[in-house]
Amino acid sequence: MADQLGSYTIRSHGMILARLHMYDWIILLLLAVIDGLLNIIEPFHRFVGKDMMTDLRYPMKGNTVPFWAVPLIGIILPWAIFVGIYFKKKNFYDLHHGILGILYSVLITAVITDAIKDGVGRPRPDFFWRCFPNGNDVYDNITTGVICNGVKSVIKEGHKSFPSGHSSWSFAGLGFLAWYLAGKLTAFDRKGHIAKLCIVFLPLLTAALVAVSRVDDYWHHWQDVFAGGLIGLTVASFCYLQFFPYPFDGDALWPHAYAVRLAEEGNSRNANSYSVRPTEIETVDIPGHGGIITLRDTLNDVESGSARRL
Repeated sequence: MADQLGSYTIRSHGMILARLHMYDWIILLLLAVIDGLLNIIEPFHRFVGKDMMTDLRYPMKGNTVPFWAVPLIGIILPWAIFVGIYFKKKNFYDLHHGILGILYSVLITAVITDAIKDGVGRPRPDFFWRCFPNGNDVYDNITTGVICNGVKSVIKEGHKSFPSGHSSWSFAGLGFLAWYLAGKLTAFDRKGHIAKLCIVFLPLLTAALVAVSRVDDYWHHWQDVFAGGLIGLTVASFCYLQFFPYPFDGDALWPHAYAVRLAEEGNSRNANSYSVRPTEIETVDIPGHGGIITLRDTLNDVESGSARRL
């Protein structure tokens, strides 16, 4: 296949794939809008009583991994790898499906994560200090529920602990990258080169460290990051396998669409070669056969004779 990759560039096949996947890109934009709305609406404010504050009094800290760094780690870094392989192999099918697949992986994960966040409304481990920034806690005399006096936006964010967005986004993007690298490195080719797995597991280790930082920063409980990682990795697996074969498959190197394209072009070439027939009566002079005979008549005689024998 390598010798055929030169003809599958952005210039030659960019518009073809853009038209073919136009609706996929439109739905992708719709997912981005939905996720934006989920971040605007108010989450469910789960009841928080005085006796629950023991597990919610962890100090408020900054983010070891800032919010803006998650897209860089989970999207931009894999894109750089996709682009590097494209410039090496000139396969736009691989580049397009890699970019589209990882965007779907991250955005589907984001919608699922933020929808659950809003629906569950679990308080974060540092909820006490979000609710009572001055340290003076106030509770309802009847229900013993909290009466917060903190900043409204900070309190709103304090009800979004489950599941962890950092964890789900990281595993969605880097999980997709791990699948992608396994295919490109033919990690499961049964040749025993286990060192390839170190490269495959590296993105997963990075995602795991991002998830652990959320517990260390007291922004999430351990259940939050576990659920977030599971959501992200599951969605990443579905999205990767929608575009690419299993890494242990014989055609794991390139997307399904590329293999289909090669098969279609091969069938087209074969069909054209079989359709080449004489279009005019040709005459040839064959010694010992009574002079000039027509080639078409000879072909017809041979074919009819073969048909009779069959």
